[in-house]
Amino acid sequence: MLNLYKLEIFAVVVQTGSFSAAAESLLMTQPAVSQHIHDLEASLGARLFQRGRRGVSLTSAGETLYTYTREILRLLAEAENAVTDVQHLASGQITVAATPGVGVYLLPDWAQSFRQHYPNLTVTVQTGTTPQIIAGLRSGRMALGLIEGELDEGIDQEGIGVLALEVNEQFVIVGPKHPWWERDHLRLEELGGQGMVMRQRNSQTRIWLDGELQRAGVQVQVAAEFDNVESIKRAVTKGKDITILPEYAVRSELEMGLLRALPVTDRPLQRTLKLVWNQHAFFTPVTRTFLRFLTRYLPGLGQLSMQDGG
Repeated sequence: MLNLYKLEIFAVVVQTGSFSAAAESLLMTQPAVSQHIHDLEASLGARLFQRGRRGVSLTSAGETLYTYTREILRLLAEAENAVTDVQHLASGQITVAATPGVGVYLLPDWAQSFRQHYPNLTVTVQTGTTPQIIAGLRSGRMALGLIEGELDEGIDQEGIGVLALEVNEQFVIVGPKHPWWERDHLRLEELGGQGMVMRQRNSQTRIWLDGELQRAGVQVQVAAEFDNVESIKRAVTKGKDITILPEYAVRSELEMGLLRALPVTDRPLQRTLKLVWNQHAFFTPVTRTFLRFLTRYLPGLGQLSMQDGG
């Protein structure tokens, strides 16, 4: 008889593409994963994987078993969601990843509000770059991701679901020492020659901004590079350089009069907040409850089907 635990391991090997990646995702040793797959193959009398230098691929028998395995795991998830009363769970957890702006300035408030409604459930928030979040979703370390990064050709999107949620305008941020402190708006071309505090070069935010400026024919002077928004804001507050950030990231500083946010009127700078998830996984009851709760802040989530993981 097929063993459910071994089928779950089999599915992770298929999804990650190698025994080593599956072992990392499952917090097991590679020999242990190999042994489970060997036992499964022995019980079926069929080879499930072709082993290669770059990982494994399914045999014909493996393809057939994976189709059934997906259906079995889908039915298990469906049964769990049909019966589970999240409100009365003794405990539960969801790990949500986000790019730095969302992870620092939006998600913590949403997580705390969620906790007030579901005090027995825990939301773990992790920040990272877009490629790190995609890798975390694929490995199963994260249940959901909220990103403003662009999913360009350099990011492997295989098996990753993407839902656009809302467009956030990006503003030119200046401190009291900057000559633009009394301005109400700007044209994008005026940024030419300005000293700008920016994110690190490998971040999707930096890649996006460099592309926007290049397309507009605007060349700025890179005054400093930081890997976090707080350092960027502090540098701009104390100096005469500028930066570009969404309003939610500087809301407190705007209220205290420490910074000003100037809209770009001729060519508005905009980025889209997106939900990303692993389409090979299935939403747990806690994950579904968290997503439904977030619709009060992100109405676009109402478009998401809750029938499966993607």
